[in-house]
Amino acid sequence: MFDKMSRVNTLYMLFSFLFLVSNDLVYGVSRHASSYHSLVSSGLNRQVHAPIGEQPLAKIAIEKAVIALHESASIRANRPLLGSKGEDTEWINVDLEYPEPTNDDWVGVFSPANFNSSDCYPETGNRPEAPYLCTAPIKYKFANHTTADYVQRGTATLSFQIINQRADFSFALFTGGFENPKLVAVSDPISFSNPKAPLYPRLAHGKAWDEMTVTWTSGYNIDEATPLVEWGRKGHTRKLSPAGTLTFTRGSMCGAPARTIGWRDPGFIHTGFLKELWPNTVYEYRLGHLLKNELTVWSKTYSFKSSPYPGEDSLQRVIIFGDMGKAERDGSNEYANYQPGSLITTDQLINDLQNYDIVFHIGDLPYANGYLSQWDQFTAQIEPISSVKPYMIASGNHERDFPNSGSFYDTPDSGGECGVPAQTMYYVPADNRAKFWYSTDYGMFHFCIADSEHDWREGSEQYEWIEKCFASVDRQKQPWLIFAAHRVLGYSSNSWLANEGAFEEPMGRAHLQRLWQKYKVDIAFYGHVHNYERTCPIYEEQCMNSEKSHYSGTVNGTIHVVVGGGGAHLSEFTETNTTWSLYKDHDFGFVKMTAFNQSSLLFEYKKSSDGKVYDSFTISRDYKDVLACVHDGCEPTNS
Repeated sequence: MFDKMSRVNTLYMLFSFLFLVSNDLVYGVSRHASSYHSLVSSGLNRQVHAPIGEQPLAKIAIEKAVIALHESASIRANRPLLGSKGEDTEWINVDLEYPEPTNDDWVGVFSPANFNSSDCYPETGNRPEAPYLCTAPIKYKFANHTTADYVQRGTATLSFQIINQRADFSFALFTGGFENPKLVAVSDPISFSNPKAPLYPRLAHGKAWDEMTVTWTSGYNIDEATPLVEWGRKGHTRKLSPAGTLTFTRGSMCGAPARTIGWRDPGFIHTGFLKELWPNTVYEYRLGHLLKNELTVWSKTYSFKSSPYPGEDSLQRVIIFGDMGKAERDGSNEYANYQPGSLITTDQLINDLQNYDIVFHIGDLPYANGYLSQWDQFTAQIEPISSVKPYMIASGNHERDFPNSGSFYDTPDSGGECGVPAQTMYYVPADNRAKFWYSTDYGMFHFCIADSEHDWREGSEQYEWIEKCFASVDRQKQPWLIFAAHRVLGYSSNSWLANEGAFEEPMGRAHLQRLWQKYKVDIAFYGHVHNYERTCPIYEEQCMNSEKSHYSGTVNGTIHVVVGGGGAHLSEFTETNTTWSLYKDHDFGFVKMTAFNQSSLLFEYKKSSDGKVYDSFTISRDYKDVLACVHDGCEPTNS
């Protein structure tokens, strides 16, 4: 360990080469909140201290930090090596001591450990006087998080959950709060035994029904090791399949903070294609990297069940939700201030793994908002789900939108990511992953997943694709036609949409409702609005069926469902009476659809808190009912 004076000199020398980033990224200060476990036991009794929607790491004005290493201050991790038995996550205790404690003291977890050596990207072109920090921590806790008398004693112990993120870690003690942070102590680095290990597999459908893709993250570039997947039917001989490798750079980002203090190297993203799968068959797989010395680094073994043949008449169960976000189980980043229901939904889905087959997360994944370290945190959070079930995603505003980036909305919601991390970290069977629209089949379901962050209006490229997706399905074999997009292109009683007077995203249904009606789309799903709501079968703002819980025969309209309560802060409903709205819920939850056969579908809305059903309906019909004419739903004929 360096002595105090040599550490001070080293830090000052390194900081002298750094640039200052824009002060536009400075946010206010907030206090610590409850831990994950206490929130679960108290039924999510959350106290919001920060503005809703504010990325917690954005509150730290790290570019204003000054070096004030204190001879009597110290911070130490309880062990230097993690993952000695192959673990990809470990809990670490950190002991700190500071003779001038305050309630605003906080500990940041940095990775790489030598965080002061990062290059500040000169957004402004101005060179500051040294020293400066320009790398945000990957997480933080207040020093008094679990030690009520920290201000009296000046000592505390904090517990952090650390995941493998391809680099070493250090812990830094700051005083002065978030607006004027002063670095008073830095720990020695800690690391995983193999920081480059293949981790966090994400399954997804390929472009063919009998193809599954698996995407994962590692620290191995192709010049160092060859990525591959070993896989096969359970109990049978396994085969090897190669994998492709992608990554992206700081220059790929559209703006701050993704190009500045939020940047972190994403490592390498690999995707393998497992083809010619037998339907409804359990396969085992593991991820590997063949090193130059002919040794192979392997992940642990996972399994999945392949998809049914399109149109196959069997039990098929689908989960769908949006806007989940991420949270830290160790209570860091002031858990419950940002995405209060994230872990509640995640854990409910983990506990129910045996009772569904595929997941659709329709936009707004980690809400990283330009802090790239959070993508690793999110893939680790959902790994128990995505490693065993196809995890299909859609593009949301917090993945794609940024001014002058080509997104349909000129907002800064992605924090400068402009879609690059999402389309690299996850595979979708799109013809062009930068245009995040695609179709996929699951047995009797045909899904058309739109990209609401690109133009969907009549005459656009996406509009033509949407009509082609609807028209391509054989309703005799795949009777359940599902449309999904992140933003509400249909109907919502959300307060801010109601204030605009349309109960929809502007120009949403005006351009699409003719297609929904013509092709008899059964259900349209949306996120973006953080609550749950179900409409009647509706067309042109008119309910086409008076039933509420059971639909039989010709339905006549499309049922629109907002299912954006995956975990982000909840959205308020308008007080206006929307007669087409059959059920509303201001809570966290998700939808499960069960196709029993080609004539019977069960729809269930479940709360994340208990997994119980709070809204449901059934559809019973035969193929002749799908063919039957409805208003504006049949082509004119000549008599």
